[in-house]
Amino acid sequence: RGQLKIAVSAMASRCRLAARFHRVHGTNVRLDASRTRATRVESFANGLCFSQEPLAPGQIFLVEIEEKELGWCGHLRVGLTAHDPQSLEVVPEYSLPDLVNMGDTWVFAITRSHNRVTEDGEGARAQGSPWEPFLLIERVRIPRDTLVGRSKPGRYSHILDDLFKMNVLPATARRSRIGVLYALQPDGTADMHIVINGEDMGPSARRLPTTRPLYAVVDVFASTKSVRVIPVEYGFPSLQTLCRLVIQKHIVHRLAIDGLDLPPPLKSFCKHE
Repeated sequence: RGQLKIAVSAMASRCRLAARFHRVHGTNVRLDASRTRATRVESFANGLCFSQEPLAPGQIFLVEIEEKELGWCGHLRVGLTAHDPQSLEVVPEYSLPDLVNMGDTWVFAITRSHNRVTEDGEGARAQGSPWEPFLLIERVRIPRDTLVGRSKPGRYSHILDDLFKMNVLPATARRSRIGVLYALQPDGTADMHIVINGEDMGPSARRLPTTRPLYAVVDVFASTKSVRVIPVEYGFPSLQTLCRLVIQKHIVHRLAIDGLDLPPPLKSFCKHE
């Protein structure tokens, strides 16, 4: 039992370290003091960022889209690389194709119609109910609530209500949450998974080598202006989170939460984060 506590503590510490951006990044990127927010300050390229630390198997690197910029074609790109950012003489201008062409890098563009990547003859994976507290990927269980992006209710919030009830936003929308992780396979390789608002897109790349550390890649490209790293705790969902799941499951319209006999902070938590 004591060894388990030590292992959990070590994993939590590693997650906190990795939940920030590396000091090495594209020339158009500006990081905040905590290195948890990356903003592309000009142009549409040179927005490449990396995780501070290599990821552990099953550890998700999750970002939320904070700002968009009109006038550019293209969206956020995410993936994994076996290149230590510190070893790069020059940070490539683009993740696709520049960084990918260096080898040992797997990056995909997040598009409005992003679909699961499957091999011939393979069906789509069962996702489970959006109300289940955990997302299961291979043998990895991740608290789903943190993974989900939500729009704030406002004057036209009814337009998004169907999306809200399914706990999803369009992949490229502001406040959408995108994550990347890798899951170990029996043959010693790994599959890369992209998670969009709590939904596993399935293996986006297969047979990744695990003999070298793998860093998360986030390319703040084109219409994506700014992203923020969201830390993910791998413990049990909190009572507050479980309450939100139950309330959201039974309401007709999110603004109906205002009429419930609940403390104001819990009402706000149930409507948005």
